[in-house]
Amino acid sequence: MSKNNNHTAEEQGVAIIGAGFGGMGLAIRLRQQGVDDFVIYEQAADVGGVWRDNIYPGAACDVPSHLYSFSFEPNPDWGRSYGPRAEIHRYLQRCADKYQLEQHIKFNTSVSSLEFNEHTGLWVIQFADGRQAKARAVVLAIGALNIPQYPKIDGLEKFGGKIMHTAEWDQGYSLISKRVAVIGTGASAIQVVPAIQPEVASLTLFQRTPPWVMPKFDQPQSTVRQARFRRWPFLQRLIRNLQYLIAESVVPAFMWDSVLTRFGEAMGRRYLKKIVRDPVLRKQLTPEYAMGCKRVLLSDNYYPALTQRNVSVLSSGFSHIDEKAIYSADGQRLEVDVLVLATGFKVPVSGAPMPVRGLAGRDLNDDWAAGSEAYKGMTVSGYPNLLYIMGPNTGPGNTSVIFYIESQIHYILQYLSALRAAPNEYINVKPEVQRAFNEDVQRRFKGTTWTSGCNSWYLTADGKNTTLWPSFSWLYRLRTRRFNNAEYEFVEAGASGKDEAELGVELAAQS
Repeated sequence: MSKNNNHTAEEQGVAIIGAGFGGMGLAIRLRQQGVDDFVIYEQAADVGGVWRDNIYPGAACDVPSHLYSFSFEPNPDWGRSYGPRAEIHRYLQRCADKYQLEQHIKFNTSVSSLEFNEHTGLWVIQFADGRQAKARAVVLAIGALNIPQYPKIDGLEKFGGKIMHTAEWDQGYSLISKRVAVIGTGASAIQVVPAIQPEVASLTLFQRTPPWVMPKFDQPQSTVRQARFRRWPFLQRLIRNLQYLIAESVVPAFMWDSVLTRFGEAMGRRYLKKIVRDPVLRKQLTPEYAMGCKRVLLSDNYYPALTQRNVSVLSSGFSHIDEKAIYSADGQRLEVDVLVLATGFKVPVSGAPMPVRGLAGRDLNDDWAAGSEAYKGMTVSGYPNLLYIMGPNTGPGNTSVIFYIESQIHYILQYLSALRAAPNEYINVKPEVQRAFNEDVQRRFKGTTWTSGCNSWYLTADGKNTTLWPSFSWLYRLRTRRFNNAEYEFVEAGASGKDEAELGVELAAQS
């Protein structure tokens, strides 16, 4: 579903930014409610979000396929237990086609800033090409994993060979018989390393911190099994529910650094010992921090790939790079043809994804400088009629992000219904409500493995976790079941007495 649309600016009831799982899920639910006054702005030429963009070899999901899909749109034809990237992308394309979202999506449209006008009660949306649009409500569904994180290595810009970030993979470049260095050992690294290892001449993995890795048990799904799901959909729902319960069962091991955590670590070490016979390599690959402090990774082929004769692991770090080689911190010089940067994404633990200005010209980058926070991860005081999907502290540490997304969509639909019932007002979450919610969230993190001391992308520079939800996902769903008018201020647009021109002058002066 790849299109090039050329639409003129107009006013919308709801502007959704992003056509991934979050934006599309909300759009589908709006259509099912009979609401068509919305538009999706998508910066690319197709739907899919990270599953459209991350085309590196081996890219796949680490959540079971039946759980990593919309509950209202099951797919009986998943080809594997864990969906490969291309298959998830096709699933989202089919959803867009089935629910006729194309008429609502403006492709190749990049949003550069958002600004709220108190006089009109509308958001002014500025696009990268200079155009503008207005909307009564804006839903940011851009996700967190969309801006590549490049490592700070002295001399990286001097390297004369090929450099590829996993999020910006060049499919036209062949790695056959190349000398390759992979930097990073996170979720993308454990997928790309086994995928490219058989074809490269040599592969050197630069590891700063070894991850906890558990077996994935990924298997192809037979046509018989698929046919059974099509004939008896309740069987697929049953499996989905069982997968959800299994995922929830590990939460106590993360919430409390306890005997359950030690049990998980013992399982991880047993799996490592089973695959990696070399005691030196095994020691290199053994984590020295509590399981769950960093993301626990699933793979059936990462450890086996590292035992191959053309693979080596360096844990000493690196000092610099020149035109042909990487220099490790212990003085080794390694000539390579290709640098693969498996260094993840810039996760917005602080700061906003784009300039966002709210009431009286408030800047969300300033408000979030010390760490992002929102009420239930969706609304931010001072920024009325602005909603987040997968905002602060709504990331799952154990289960499917789709469960959280659907919880948020349910809440956002109630918010938008309340907004339609108050046509001349805007809705702003009360600051004391937001403050109490986030104090409770941070209190729940105390004593968990998520804050047990390792250097994690979950945390801000001062150690505040603004990424994960610190409990069971079912508790988050309970918290988001009902929109409560009493937690919000309903303000008449234009109540400040300033006209649009005056407000524009003030905002310009503040910028």
